[in-house]
This record gives sequence, structure tokens and C-alpha cells, in this order.
Amino acid sequence: MLSAAFGFPVTRDRLPAAAGPGEWIRRIAFSTAPPATLLVRAFVGAVFLVEGVLKFHDPEGLGVGRFAKIGIPFPSFFAPFDGVFEIVCGMGLMLGLLTRLGAIPMIVNMLVAITSTKIPLLFHEGFWKAAHEARLDVSMLLGCAFLLLVGAGPLSLDSRLLAPPRRGSDPVGPGEDGREWGL
Repeated sequence: MLSAAFGFPVTRDRLPAAAGPGEWIRRIAFSTAPPATLLVRAFVGAVFLVEGVLKFHDPEGLGVGRFAKIGIPFPSFFAPFDGVFEIVCGMGLMLGLLTRLGAIPMIVNMLVAITSTKIPLLFHEGFWKAAHEARLDVSMLLGCAFLLLVGAGPLSLDSRLLAPPRRGSDPVGPGEDGREWGL
């Protein structure tokens, strides 16, 4: 069932018992998404990257101070923790490196943001105010869900790492014509 959502052939629904970490990473990185997925990755990754940096640049307004204000426990731990995750996952999403794995913590991040800030706003100020304030959070959540489902696409490091070596262009041994090192 998940094979269709993740673009895997139906015959490869389960990993063989002897599959190692390389096969596991290959399956996570595999994508049949179109090249335009780069646009979603660039937008979502850039927003997370900027928000992560801002948690350190303005800790009172967007980092520890904000986390304390909205009631996140241990704000002096969780604000920098969240900032580092946003920076690392944002860069990974932008580059298309382990995109599906990077999307998972960012989905959790957006669910916490919506639950801790937008749901209370809904109850206190109504639907329209909450809908207006939640537009970016919901967009980021849906963007990450999209990337989790389809993967990074062909214009990504995931795709480059999965690509078979090009014949004759990688000097790793004797070429087919018998010359050494493919020269």
C-alpha cells in the first residue's frame, strides 16, 4: 500500500531479511517525483533555515523568550534544540539530502507550533484570526507532508547519490576497451 505513495515498485513492499543500511537509505531516498519538486523543497527548506537562524539571532523574541511565553517546557533547552533541527533539516530539504527523513521532524515541529500557538488563538480570537495566523504553519506542514510522500525528486542530492555511475566517466578501474582507469 505504501509502495504507491512512496513511488516504489509494488513487488518491493518489504525489505529482504538481509537488507543492510545501504538498501534502507536507498529506499528512503528513492523518488519518482517531478523536477518541479525542487520548488517545494527550496521554499520549505529556506523558511525552516531562516526560522532556525532567527531563534539564535533574536532569542527573546523568537527563541527562548517566545518558547517560555507560549508555555513550552524547558525553553532554554527546546528553543536551541528546535533551532538546530530547523537549520539542519532546512538545509537538507533545500539540498534534497535525506529529504523524507528531514521532513519527519519538521512535521512534528509544525504540529507543535499549530497546537501550541494557533489552536489557543482559535479559541480566544476566532476562526478568521487563527486562519490568518496559521497560513504559513499549515503551508509548511503540507509542504513537509508532500516531501515525505514523494521524496526529493531528480534534482537533489538523494537522486545523485542513488544514480548509477556513468559508464566511462568514473575512473575507478580498467575501462571496457582494456585501457587502464577508463582514460
